[in-house]
Amino acid sequence: TVRVWDISGLRKKSVAPSGEEMLRLPQMNLQMQVNAELFGSGDGVVKYVLEGHDRGVNWASFHPTLPLIVSGADDRQVKLWRYNESKAWEVDTLRGHTNNVSCVMFHARQDLIISNSEDKSIRAWDMSKRTGVQTFRREHDRFWILAAHPEINLLAAGHDSGMIVFKLERERPAYASYGTTLYYVKDRYLRTFDYEAGRDNPLISIRRPANAGMNQAPRSLSYNPAENAVLLTSDVDGGSYELYTIPKDARGDSAPEAKRGLGASAVFIARNRFAVLDKASTTIQVRNLQNEITKKCAPPCATTDAVFYAGTGLLLCRSEDKMTLFDVQQRITLAELSTPFIKYVVWNSDMSSVALLSKHAIVIADKKLGSAQTVHETIR
Repeated sequence: TVRVWDISGLRKKSVAPSGEEMLRLPQMNLQMQVNAELFGSGDGVVKYVLEGHDRGVNWASFHPTLPLIVSGADDRQVKLWRYNESKAWEVDTLRGHTNNVSCVMFHARQDLIISNSEDKSIRAWDMSKRTGVQTFRREHDRFWILAAHPEINLLAAGHDSGMIVFKLERERPAYASYGTTLYYVKDRYLRTFDYEAGRDNPLISIRRPANAGMNQAPRSLSYNPAENAVLLTSDVDGGSYELYTIPKDARGDSAPEAKRGLGASAVFIARNRFAVLDKASTTIQVRNLQNEITKKCAPPCATTDAVFYAGTGLLLCRSEDKMTLFDVQQRITLAELSTPFIKYVVWNSDMSSVALLSKHAIVIADKKLGSAQTVHETIR
């Protein structure tokens, strides 16, 4: 069982009574004596008993704002309960863990329940749909405890050999900078920020696919100033892109229809052409603004898993241990550079130098990947 205790007696015990309460003290003392006989102390009174778990309960947590309780037990189940002034009742059961549930809590800012277990997994559950939306596993360590940072989007979990600190979702938005304007995606809107005026404005509404799950917001954005168009790529359907043409008078209330397709990466390579990496068929497709294929070619390396803009008709192709400068028109490799796994590519204003950003290093090179210098971050 889970027992919810009324501990208001503790507060009353530590605060001096008012004049009216002084008159009621004999009656209050009698009630406290009765409670003490039943529960061993007059400071706490059982308000609800939540029955439903088949085995020992390991953890229970209150929701920060709603009248909800979540509990986890050795029956491998996570249970959601609701309560009011007079009673408490079971709302639903979340099943998925394959061993004892060690700890469970509500996410402070999202409608999520987070649980961990001796089955070596951490699970995130959608509170409204009551379904699992994300699972993280360790190979050898059982999880025992969870904690949430009070101010920022960080969680911590303790396991057999230590602890991990993690986020459920990436917070860096998809963005691109052009001139004095930053284009980025936030809360289902494509927005702009004007550096000079300091103004932030919504441009168009972005329709999120119905099958988009957690961590499937747009990951990258490519902007085409000639046609005022944007390409968004995300992890939906294993990798997909959306092509939007921005209306001239866009103010956030328009929702233009996107042209969609599958692909791990998509970037503009010319005024009216963009390149898509199709990992399923290991090809680079060149498409026009009507989303029609105009050319296909094999990537320079069979393990290429992402492409980045490198100038008109050129791509930087990422594979596990190198970056390759590839001419899409002539289908030839122009240069290669051994690198750690690169996450982001940033060009200077005249495209004469490029910074390749990995997790713990920055590689700076010229436009032909020559004269490379690496700056390593010191890892404690």
